[in-house]
Amino acid sequence: MKKILVIDDEASIRVLLAKMLEREGFFVITASDGKEGMEKIKTEEVDLVVTDLIMPGKEGVEVIMELRKGYPAMPVIAISGGGYNTPENYLNMAKLLGAKAVLKKPVQKDVFLEAVRNSLKL
Repeated sequence: MKKILVIDDEASIRVLLAKMLEREGFFVITASDGKEGMEKIKTEEVDLVVTDLIMPGKEGVEVIMELRKGYPAMPVIAISGGGYNTPENYLNMAKLLGAKAVLKKPVQKDVFLEAVRNSLKL
């Protein structure tokens, strides 16, 4: 069973993504921000990280940069609804940093699950 870490500061999004993944047979752990997410990466065997990009504390871009240094093979899916900037700017940055897929919020279930399967090479 593949284990996926979902990092998002919005509890409703975190729960929604986790439920979508669990219904597809994935084991899901969650974190409410980048700092908590990186702590879980150090203690859990994770196959994929799904991270929001705009979060208080440690943002998703920082998470991706840290993952590239410490876990270069870790696939990452970045999601964003924007913020002060357009979502495309953040998503483009995430893609440049090595995200396997970038998705604009609100994510569409089929597109999200396809990105997960592609990132895990399933």
